[in-house]
Amino acid sequence: MRESFVAKVAITLFLAATMALSGGIPAQAQVNVTTYHYDNLRTGWNQNETTLTQGSFSNFGLLQTVSLDDQVDAQPLLVNGVTINGNQHNVVYVATENNSVYAIDAQSGQVLLQTNLGTPVQYPLGCGNNGPNVGIDGTPVIDTTTGNIYVIAYVNQNNTPTYFLHALSLTTLADTATPVQISAQSTLKNGSRYDFQASVQRQRPGLLLSGGNLYAGFGSFCDFSANRSRGWVLGWQESTLSPFATNKLNNQLTSRRSPDSFYLTSVWMSGYGLAANSAGSVYFVTGNSDYSGTTLSKNYNITETAAQMSGDLTTLQSRFTPSDWSQLENYDEDFGSGGLTLLPPQSGTFPDLAVAVGKAGTLFLMDADNLHSVFNTYNVGSCWCGQSYFVGSDGLGRVVTSGNSTVEFWKLNTSGRRPSLTEVTHADINNGNTQDPGFFTTISSNGTTAGSAIVWAVGRPQNGGSFPITLSAVNPDNGQVLFSETAGGWPNTGGNANIVPVEANGLVYVASYKMLTIFGPGGSPIAHLPPVQVVDRRVPLAPGEHEIYGTVRTMKGANIVITKRTGEELQVDASLAQSSARFAEPAVGHALIARGTIGKSGVFEASAILHAKDHPAAWPSDR
Repeated sequence: MRESFVAKVAITLFLAATMALSGGIPAQAQVNVTTYHYDNLRTGWNQNETTLTQGSFSNFGLLQTVSLDDQVDAQPLLVNGVTINGNQHNVVYVATENNSVYAIDAQSGQVLLQTNLGTPVQYPLGCGNNGPNVGIDGTPVIDTTTGNIYVIAYVNQNNTPTYFLHALSLTTLADTATPVQISAQSTLKNGSRYDFQASVQRQRPGLLLSGGNLYAGFGSFCDFSANRSRGWVLGWQESTLSPFATNKLNNQLTSRRSPDSFYLTSVWMSGYGLAANSAGSVYFVTGNSDYSGTTLSKNYNITETAAQMSGDLTTLQSRFTPSDWSQLENYDEDFGSGGLTLLPPQSGTFPDLAVAVGKAGTLFLMDADNLHSVFNTYNVGSCWCGQSYFVGSDGLGRVVTSGNSTVEFWKLNTSGRRPSLTEVTHADINNGNTQDPGFFTTISSNGTTAGSAIVWAVGRPQNGGSFPITLSAVNPDNGQVLFSETAGGWPNTGGNANIVPVEANGLVYVASYKMLTIFGPGGSPIAHLPPVQVVDRRVPLAPGEHEIYGTVRTMKGANIVITKRTGEELQVDASLAQSSARFAEPAVGHALIARGTIGKSGVFEASAILHAKDHPAAWPSDR
């Protein structure tokens, strides 16, 4: 007999807080947002919103703008009723790539506290798709019972990239325990020991707190050093920050099994958080490994796979790999570009469901207790993104997808023999097409009250100027865009703006480049934001070195022909990039960046090959 997990949407109500919010917002039970996408299922649903409704936008707009010290890739978090310096505040916690953590008054925007956890790592491995600094990349997680916010900081310690896990006090932002330097070991297929190497691993997914344990996923930087970088899921005991005796190394193959010595099988998910059910199982999706498309192994390499792990990380409980996994490998079409969402318990034969979608744009509706059991698939558009979920006023579940530049609303049907989804409506979100497709959404509603559900979305940067990003509010009943306004900027067009809007207690928070914006009733309908300084954030070049952008026209081994933005063709020899493991496998029809020198014959001799955005508007000038 199947054992259904009893999942709880873990949005904590701060019941003691009854004071009215400033700005004319009435009193209501105060909602905390303590983890990525609101809960461990990663639904992105605040179902306790009593202030904002679909009819609230006549006086909705920008209330506050808060200056920060660097780009924000992590989702803001919120805790109400925190006493700081003798006064009680509702507090937004924001972490930046400069390794800074801010505590900000959730209404006034006043910076209450700021701490810095160390010098960030600049251009790790020469990878610049994140911007100059990599510091706090993954969304932290908060435990209101311990009063801690748990953060992983990437620190340049004595010129050595190092990860530290911190437990910081919500009231002081001081360490409440000695920070732990992250390390791990595992065993490869041939029995040899393999050590976690911080210099080649990127901690990008949101952190997970489940069953008294902390979890984090790791991937790579630009696919560089793929001969050394492998995907990991690591765990620690929350009470002591002690690491687990076991961990999950997603690719345990050796050189005999990987013809290009290209391992990876990263956990990156565009920053989406690792998920967990109430039984403690941990869920994630992996990306690509060797581009030969030959190295999938259910025991040693779970590439392009949705995975369910036991909470102690000792057992792979179930997995699903799309049948076209080899093609996904060949063309760098990561399944793991998006996260996995668990749905709350459903009626019907299969109460436990999960959804996931990646670059190829296929949404999989799966049995969360046996991921290999896929009920249906749907085309939702290419996705560097993640799903959301809520229950409509008809009492039926809705899955929200956001592939390409379209947000789609799917009604869940569980009454038949197999669960299925039916599209209800959709809306186009202007994202400028300057970066990879897809974006992130969240939902607010007053339970299932009719007219209360609002889907919030932040698209990719739009063309021109400081590359503004836009906050949109959509009516999921009919696809009407209720509100759309500039909410910040993202001048780093080479790195994706994986921005998750946070709605709670009648206010909406958007963190972007050096800025947090706060929207709500009584705000300005037109956002007059401070100018964002557009600077060249790319990796510095060595004397005599050049960097060029183009679209791959033909490719045979290391010999690549690209079409530059001028229409001119250029031959690129990538053999040095391949041999030095500074080679992100390109594909015909897609864009690349080549760094190197121009040989006497006019051939561009590349020492590094990176992926570029396919839209030329996102290409900086050649140099």
